[in-house]
Amino acid sequence: MKKAAATQGESPSVLIDAKIQSLDDWRGQTLAHVRALIQQADPAVVEEWKWNIPVWSHDGILCTGETYKAKVKLTFPKGASLKDPARLFNASLEGNTRRAIDLAEGDALDEAAFKALIRAAAAHNAKPAR
Repeated sequence: MKKAAATQGESPSVLIDAKIQSLDDWRGQTLAHVRALIQQADPAVVEEWKWNIPVWSHDGILCTGETYKAKVKLTFPKGASLKDPARLFNASLEGNTRRAIDLAEGDALDEAAFKALIRAAAAHNAKPAR
């Protein structure tokens, strides 16, 4: 596995492309797939590159895409505030704020439920702070 080149001045989308290409296994395919689902769910999503990982935002962070040896982790920083009727969240469940979806090789993702979660995160971010 090659490291993604994090060159100063490159657009976040280019850095995310490089990250996906550097993962020449199921993790790259999974990250590319969830990226496409996020863009389908929220065409106004903004791609960012923070903490050396992909970040998708709309009026605040929707989720991050971290890759590890045995999983792809999608962390929703405000996930505890979102309804998750399909129970996609399977990690970071003990906290009061964030929730995550850990995907291992071969795991299927309920695409409709994931898109609904992305839209719910965008709607939550759009609410005025109290």
